[in-house]
Amino acid sequence: MKQVLFLLSWLYLPLALLSQDLQVVNLACEGKKAPLGVEVKAPVLSWQLQSRQRGVVQQAYRILVADNPESLQKIIGNLWDSKKRLLDASIQVAYEGVPLQAARTYYWKVQVWDNKSGTPAWSKVAQWQMGLLSPSDWKGAQWIGYKEMPDSLRMVPAEHGKGDAKWARVVDTLPLLRKTFALKKPVRKATAFICGLGHFEMSLNGQKVGDHFLDPGWTFYDKEAQYVVFDVTSQLKRGPNALGVMLGNGFYFIPRQRYRKMTGAFGFPKMILRLQVQYTDGTTEDIVSDASWKGAPGPITFSSIYGGEDYNANKEQAGWDTPAFNDRHWKKVVLVKGVPTLYARQPDPLKVHETFSPVKTTRIKEGTYVFDLGQNASGIPQITVRGRKGDTVRIFPAELLREDGTANQKATGSPVYFDYVLKGDRVETWQPRFSYYGFRYLQVEGSVPKGAANPGRLPELIGVKGLHTRSAARRVGSFTSSHDLFNRTSTLIDWAIKSNMASVLTDCPHREKLGWLEQVHLMGNSIRYNYDMATFFRKTVRDMMTAQSPEGVVPEYAPEFVRMPFMDGIFMDSPEWGSTSIILPWYLYQWYGDRRTVEESYPMMQRYLAHLKRKSKDGIVAYGLSDWYDLGPNKPGLAQLTPMGITATAIYYYDLNIMTRVARLLGKEADAREYEATAVEVRKAFNQTFFNTETKQYGTGSQTANAMAVYMNLVEPEYKAAVVENIIRDIRSRNNSLTTGDVGFRYLLQVLDSEGRSDVIYDMNSRTDVPGYGYQLAKGATALTESWQALPSVSNNHLMLGHLMEWFYTGLAGIRQDTASIGFKAIEIRPEPVDDVRTAKATYESPYGLISSEWKKETGSFELKVQIPANTTAVVYLPGDSASLVTEGGKSLEGRKDIRQKGHHGGKLGLQVGSGIYRFTVFSPTKKTAKH
Repeated sequence: MKQVLFLLSWLYLPLALLSQDLQVVNLACEGKKAPLGVEVKAPVLSWQLQSRQRGVVQQAYRILVADNPESLQKIIGNLWDSKKRLLDASIQVAYEGVPLQAARTYYWKVQVWDNKSGTPAWSKVAQWQMGLLSPSDWKGAQWIGYKEMPDSLRMVPAEHGKGDAKWARVVDTLPLLRKTFALKKPVRKATAFICGLGHFEMSLNGQKVGDHFLDPGWTFYDKEAQYVVFDVTSQLKRGPNALGVMLGNGFYFIPRQRYRKMTGAFGFPKMILRLQVQYTDGTTEDIVSDASWKGAPGPITFSSIYGGEDYNANKEQAGWDTPAFNDRHWKKVVLVKGVPTLYARQPDPLKVHETFSPVKTTRIKEGTYVFDLGQNASGIPQITVRGRKGDTVRIFPAELLREDGTANQKATGSPVYFDYVLKGDRVETWQPRFSYYGFRYLQVEGSVPKGAANPGRLPELIGVKGLHTRSAARRVGSFTSSHDLFNRTSTLIDWAIKSNMASVLTDCPHREKLGWLEQVHLMGNSIRYNYDMATFFRKTVRDMMTAQSPEGVVPEYAPEFVRMPFMDGIFMDSPEWGSTSIILPWYLYQWYGDRRTVEESYPMMQRYLAHLKRKSKDGIVAYGLSDWYDLGPNKPGLAQLTPMGITATAIYYYDLNIMTRVARLLGKEADAREYEATAVEVRKAFNQTFFNTETKQYGTGSQTANAMAVYMNLVEPEYKAAVVENIIRDIRSRNNSLTTGDVGFRYLLQVLDSEGRSDVIYDMNSRTDVPGYGYQLAKGATALTESWQALPSVSNNHLMLGHLMEWFYTGLAGIRQDTASIGFKAIEIRPEPVDDVRTAKATYESPYGLISSEWKKETGSFELKVQIPANTTAVVYLPGDSASLVTEGGKSLEGRKDIRQKGHHGGKLGLQVGSGIYRFTVFSPTKKTAKH
């Protein structure tokens, strides 16, 4: 009977409700799902819509925010009820409710009305937790350490290279810190807020908290540091508990021993902590770092962010981070100087990702073996051994091998090694905690692989692995094609991207580890198509704001741990690098709709532009690194083919145009007019100084000079076609070779793409000789190298030349956004089915949802399947002319309301569509005759 009544009830439901398929999903606060440590007073909220119907757009929304989930179940937002708002905004919607409190958890959901469904749809409940909004929110927590560094030993900024000889004698203690406490009531929720410098690992009752690596991230510590927030509810218990913290050096203290890019110290390791405990009865308690904690030297006896790490297992103190441990021989911690500003880390933490096992093992001599892991990546070694107490196993990581088969660290920093001293009572597994390197090979000394001859009774090496470490930024894109070289090139570039996603975007994971800024804006799009970089790059903006000098200079890397005044200071201030301070905030707005970062960084942008204006002469900026690492007759380095001033002035003009748009976005019309007027003057000066009206070339006519002039819209309209043709002619005359360097390569690709010359891009990048990705692959590279020649004398895991990745998405697969769009609200699908590429597919999860483009080319036909997310629109460009027959889903386009034809242009048919999945087929005229 109950079943019958249930079926009858369905019969009487409204038809609109039965067909309801609108879903509100992927709720995010500040760009993250259920984030901890939100410090913004008005956090921005976002959501995505999913529907099986086409052309779905949001017409209105209602947001509820409460301090408990029960209220939301009753449709009550006791902190904020936005009421129904007739708006289509579904990203970057700012909270407008009552003031939010530090460390509190808030719950929210959203209701959406669309243009297709008969009834609105509710999302599930989501949440976020606030961080600590003022110093008082630390509840009296103090900075503590094992000992304080005398000011006389501080070295800030660090000295490039070895530094003063007195530093050879300075060795710090890497301590263990602990605190016991008792909980007398049932716990509802517990949250830890902690900063440990340079790095830390925290444990509760003997178990590590979280799965992070190298917390809390790199900042300029004299000004600011990040803290990390953990939900530790499940690790606490009623009764006695113990907190343990292990500290490492990182960039906070860089020893003079072994390899180092720089030598310096902000201080000895230290930490600050607040553990907030909320009981089920509504009361709270705080356990904080103070003088009651105890400390002792830990088993890590040496740690350098550059030089490696040593661990003596005999110095372990079993159970040191548990309540039962007897710490009577430990000493009380000391209260130490802190950091002026603490803020919550919002970018994703570093974690261990892929694990690599040896694909080849080579015996060098007794006790020395080299293990080939098959992949060059950032990471740490892991060994499993069994031996006698006091035996030492040493590990040398390396990207390359010498001719004799041993580890070659010549180009990446030497000596770098990891020592493990065995405890000798069991099988022991160990990996470094506070140092990492870029490597493919591990040379292990002082042990013998299991099963091998061992006349010297050395420790038995049971296992060797490489653990790849990188930012846990979410993967949002994918690319594949029928072109094997392009697929392998994509993987090659991706490994360089992954290996250099630390807490800053490093150039290489070994010898420098610095956040060189030019790659942030030049490689930014290539990276954003693959990973969610919204919070990562917001930190980059903050790093630049912190690093900016009183004169307005933004250095070439940030944080600016070291200064390099040699070679006339060209490694301290270069417009192509410092202009990231203007370009990156604007790109964050374009990609993610992040207006707030633009507002916050506007003063930095203004000051940097004023600096460039002071450095200019008659509108020309002529200093810096120019087109670094271009391909000329000499060894790569400083630009050889492009005259000084062309790249810097072009970037200056680009900055001025961005600032004009930014000022108008922020309602600063007077500023906009000033930047616009200056841009006119710079454009005129650039053309008068560098353009040859007879040859239609800029400067020497290098590919970089002409491409940047075109991309930045410096070329007068009547000359543009001739300049583009000169670019192509130069490439063809060199057997389809590029000559551009770090700066010019992206702009060369972008100009060719925008001018419909993906055929040239294809020819340039389908080669297996220099310069080509195929050559690097043929030489055995598994990550993108620093030089086109894959030179062993430079880095073989380098980020800066991976710009083809952007074309894989925007050109080959054709996913891009309209030039006037923000956050991919208006999408373009414009694939380029070049040469012998038969198929290609790319996906990108935009702020509004998944975008997909998948095409197949056959004799007489071209098939394209696209997916457009709800609440967006798209223009799809199909190859073909007016004689081509186009169908969608096997049906003609004539009379279709869901697809609007926009006409033919440049050999393509434009079609306006709404959200949904579409399957287009283009038949050539001959195919049309055959079928019809």
